[in-house]
Amino acid sequence: MSAGPVRVLLADDERLVRTALRAVLGAEPGLEVVGEATTGAEAVSLAREVRPDVVLMDVRMPEVDGIRATELILSGMDAPPRVVVLTTFENDSYVYDALRAGATGFLLKRAGADELVRALHLVAHGDSLLFPAAVRDLAAAHAGRGARRARATALRERLSEREADVLRLMAAGMTNAEIADRLGVGAATVKTHVAAVLAKLGVRDRTQAVIAAYESGFVAPAGER
Repeated sequence: MSAGPVRVLLADDERLVRTALRAVLGAEPGLEVVGEATTGAEAVSLAREVRPDVVLMDVRMPEVDGIRATELILSGMDAPPRVVVLTTFENDSYVYDALRAGATGFLLKRAGADELVRALHLVAHGDSLLFPAAVRDLAAAHAGRGARRARATALRERLSEREADVLRLMAAGMTNAEIADRLGVGAATVKTHVAAVLAKLGVRDRTQAVIAAYESGFVAPAGER
């Protein structure tokens, strides 16, 4: 992350939404809006130009939608920004596709100012998954679709027994502190295991690890257990 305030790029085709977001974020000394995009293509171009720490990305935009824009930003930049999806409905399949494309989490457009500000700081500093229960439920709801595309090699074979335990607890929405308490180990040990899980799964963050756990069938949705 860059030194100083968290640098945020707004990507939404609705001017009123961008205006409201800029007003909220502009009032926060720890946040700085460094650009506004009205299309996905513009979001990709601006992200490369202004190098934000976080992109607030609407999933439904003209020309290039937020899903493809997320893919292009994350695959086309060294040290790419975190992407947080903006959505009206949390169970929108577009949101899930954006998370699969690499977005760290999502925010509802009706989220309050405090929630928005806290979320941006969490994501920018690489902290725990945004709203793990909501992301977990979304992943579970779409697990069948992804499981049909899962690689033949079982995810379980990539992980040690303890790493597998940690991934299950991550998929249950537990924080590092909660995982440490459950397993009876230190927080530093859990952090090491989480880093190993992310590396072995080839994912950038906890959100992607949770999705991988469900899509591979490693963790089954509650109704299928």
